[in-house]
Amino acid sequence: MTAYGEFKRLFPVRFRHLKGESAFKRWDWVKFSYRVPTSDRRAESCHVAEESILIDGDLPRGERSKFLDPLISGSAKQAAAKGKSLALLRPRSTEFYYRRKSEKTLESERNAYKKAVSQGSFLDDPLEAIEPTPYHFKFRFIDDDGRHDYTNADWELHAWFFRLQRELGNDQAALDMISQKMNGDYPRNGMMFAIGNIAKRPQVWQLLGVLRVDHQSQSSLF
Repeated sequence: MTAYGEFKRLFPVRFRHLKGESAFKRWDWVKFSYRVPTSDRRAESCHVAEESILIDGDLPRGERSKFLDPLISGSAKQAAAKGKSLALLRPRSTEFYYRRKSEKTLESERNAYKKAVSQGSFLDDPLEAIEPTPYHFKFRFIDDDGRHDYTNADWELHAWFFRLQRELGNDQAALDMISQKMNGDYPRNGMMFAIGNIAKRPQVWQLLGVLRVDHQSQSSLF
């Protein structure tokens, strides 16, 4: 999101390769150079020059709701009708749940991660392939267009699972902690969904990120 309220889809951004002033976090403002991609016609898409990325401050917690609330769509259908391929939602009646992946799915994801690592430049520091999360993280929710069931593709949630797994010692304790937050603290205090469609199948929308953003009436309390 730009300071002018414009959605931007940034790629390719290899977070594991970013260092120093380029290693931005979710709420950081960043400056970067980009070109219009040739293989992605979605209006918001930007082909980023990774080496140009610089952090330029952050968006304070108390200002996030005021900044983002005017940009919320009622549904993916409403966003698509306006020609958008990215949108924010304030979901209602949310239910977070998880399902264990099949071994076939896990093996397919392992192979995809290995392929991605092997395609890096010889100038890059070598990285180990990421082990996929053994669970699908999903949300049921309601928006202005009805009831939906989305798989959560937010990489930060998967990284959080692995961190909790290490700290708490087992999968179930980690899953219980995530479920408590996603079914309790987040919807109670305010959250948004960042959603986007798929370039080759624009009618299909995905849950790209879960944002903890207080409702405006609560923002002054934090």
